[in-house]
Amino acid sequence: MTATTEITRLAEGQVEEASEMLGRAFHDNPMSVYIFPDAATRLRPLTCMFGTSTLYGHLYGEVYTTTSRVEGAAIWLTPENPPMDQERVIRAGMAELPQKMGPEAFQRLMVMKSHFDELRRRDAPEPHWYLWVLGVDPPRQGQGVGSALLQPVLARADAEGLPCYVETDKEINVPFYQRHGFEVVVEGDLPDGGYHFWTMKRAPRTPCASQNTTSAY
Repeated sequence: MTATTEITRLAEGQVEEASEMLGRAFHDNPMSVYIFPDAATRLRPLTCMFGTSTLYGHLYGEVYTTTSRVEGAAIWLTPENPPMDQERVIRAGMAELPQKMGPEAFQRLMVMKSHFDELRRRDAPEPHWYLWVLGVDPPRQGQGVGSALLQPVLARADAEGLPCYVETDKEINVPFYQRHGFEVVVEGDLPDGGYHFWTMKRAPRTPCASQNTTSAY
C-alpha cells in the first residue's frame, strides 16, 4: 500500500463516477471483450453494466474507493447478503440491462453469471466476503491502489474468521491476489468458447500471520 493512498466508503453521489472509472479500467479485459465484442461500441454499455453493479454494492454490500476522487473501487458483497431478488434488481437498475446492453450481450452476461454462481455455491458454501469487482483507473494502476482498496475488508474478514472469494479473468492478477492470501480454486474456461478465468479463495489469517502487503496493482 502506498503511503498516499487513503481509502473510504463510496458515497451515493460517487456511483456514476465509479461506474465510468470501472468502464475505463475493464475496457479491454477478457470479460468485457466476451460480453461486448465490438471495441468501438463497448464503453457505453460496459459503463452502464458497472453502474448497476456499483449501485447494487452501495445499497446491499460495501464499496470502497479512494478519498477526494474515485481512482479505484472495490465492490464487496457481505457474508449476510442473500441472493438477488426482484426488488433489489429493480432498485439497482438491473432490470433495464437487457435493453441497455442488447439481448445478445445480456445473454452472455447471464451465461457468465450462472457459471460463476454455480462454482461459488460449490466452492464457498460457508458465509464469506465476495469481491465482486476490483478496478483501478488506468493512470493509477501499478501504484498500490488495488492493494489499498482490499485492506478494509481483508482485515475485517480476518477479525471475523471468514474467508474471501474472487474471480479474475487476467493471469497477471493471480499473483497479485496470491500476495494477499488468495489461492486458486478453479482454472478453466466459460462454456461455449468463453474466456479463460480463475476463481480464488482466501482463508482468514490469524493475527500473527497477518501482515501489510504491497503490490503493483
